Amino acid sequence: MKTLVTGATGFLGSHVARQLAQRGERVRVLVRASSDTRALEGFEAERFTGDLRDAASLDRAVAGVTIVFHVAADYRLWARDTREIYESNVTGTRNLLEAARRAGVERFVYTSTVATIAVPRKSGLPDEATQSFLAEMIGHYKRSKFEAEQSAMRAAGTGLPVVIVNPTTPVGPGDWKPTPTGKIIVDFLNGRMPGYVDTGLNFVPVEDCASGHLLAAERGRVGERYILGGRNLTLKEVLDMLAGISGRRAPQWKVPHALAYAAGCVDTAVSRLLGREPQIPLEGVRMARHKMFVDASKAGRELGFTHGPIEAALERAVGWYEANGYIAARRAQAVARAHAA
Repeated sequence: MKTLVTGATGFLGSHVARQLAQRGERVRVLVRASSDTRALEGFEAERFTGDLRDAASLDRAVAGVTIVFHVAADYRLWARDTREIYESNVTGTRNLLEAARRAGVERFVYTSTVATIAVPRKSGLPDEATQSFLAEMIGHYKRSKFEAEQSAMRAAGTGLPVVIVNPTTPVGPGDWKPTPTGKIIVDFLNGRMPGYVDTGLNFVPVEDCASGHLLAAERGRVGERYILGGRNLTLKEVLDMLAGISGRRAPQWKVPHALAYAAGCVDTAVSRLLGREPQIPLEGVRMARHKMFVDASKAGRELGFTHGPIEAALERAVGWYEANGYIAARRAQAVARAHAA
């Protein structure tokens, strides 16, 4: 049996591919010619060059494949050309679904996002039964993932064996890019976070989130969604955890959302003039007004999904960022001393 993994050069996808390889599966990974492949080091996988936007390359990629894990996504909160996000996340997903249908794959696990579920509701925490709408999606990334998830659900309704997983916020080692959440951790460790906004997310160790993908392939019901989540935590709680791990002082200044939004507007305007990515993406500020807390118990009941402690996952992340040069030398020495204490 051969398994195809998209997004294996990224954070979560690399953990999915690695766990499959460690389990003895024959793994094929879809990589673009321009991809940074450091995340693929240390395990066996057949590398297939292709692109989600190139339907012909996907027909070749799924040939002989039994299971597809579609983890790839363009995860950015800012882009000069937002069409790129939709081409990868929406068109690319539809292309792969159709290629999988033509190839007769036995299972297709689509990696969506908790953002399609974690919308404001007056009573109770959102879960997989929560009905959300495109108008509720903030920013191009969320809107593109919502549209792609709808395509996956329609494909399941017409006979393709699709199971959908909705990861929350993975943390841990191997975030080479890094992701927007990884940037927050790196900024904190480098002393570039004078304050914080009152927001919150559900966090999950990346290794456990990857294991949840394998469980979804084995036990998930076709057409169903499964939140792969851990603990609901405020940003302040996470920063306090990072302070305990790194020995750095957690920021005490709670930045009002209005001030954060104003700073984002100024930073975006300056970034446009300088031709660089903004340090304070407006989409991120707008998202932060709502705590994305969820009820993730369904995956435990139906898949047997469990997760480890978030503190330990953050400690693994800090150690990895330090070992791979993401922390300035002086800051890294302080982190190392805190670990040794």
